Amino acid sequence: MKTQSPRVSIIMGSTSDMPIMEKAAKILNDFKIPFEINALSAHRTPHQAMDFASKAYDRGIRVIIAGAGGAAHLPGVIAALSPMPVIGVPINASISIDGWDSILSILQMPPGIPVATVGLDAAMNAGILAVQILATSDNDVLEKFREYKKGMEQKIVKANEELAKVKFEYKVN
Repeated sequence: MKTQSPRVSIIMGSTSDMPIMEKAAKILNDFKIPFEINALSAHRTPHQAMDFASKAYDRGIRVIIAGAGGAAHLPGVIAALSPMPVIGVPINASISIDGWDSILSILQMPPGIPVATVGLDAAMNAGILAVQILATSDNDVLEKFREYKKGMEQKIVKANEELAKVKFEYKVN
């Protein structure tokens, strides 16, 4: 495979977030979208986070997926410093309060600094949203995404065919 510049950057507060964030990576990989993965911390590596955010666009990054647990400031800090859309993934980390601190830290951004926020530990949806964002300006990605949606539809059609075979005395469908 030819080395390509990443179009999506997946960042996380620490490598302990990787079991969650790899779900976004899998989606991007399945769609054959070049991406990178790095650990950055808004608190422990603020200068590196600032450098990353300010240079992302010039490196070819078009979407940033940022996962964080606990206080979860990483997505918001990156959104404040970058012109790129940021998708925040709240993570139910070991220091988290059932994930609510992460959710609210990412979701409740001040006016002018939006972060698209997916559900708790929902990195797969973050990957899908990144694909959809890229599809707005890339017809190849758009066609792959349309096929993906058809595949999801077919899974439900098949599931209903299988459910129709399930027999119960009072089942009427």
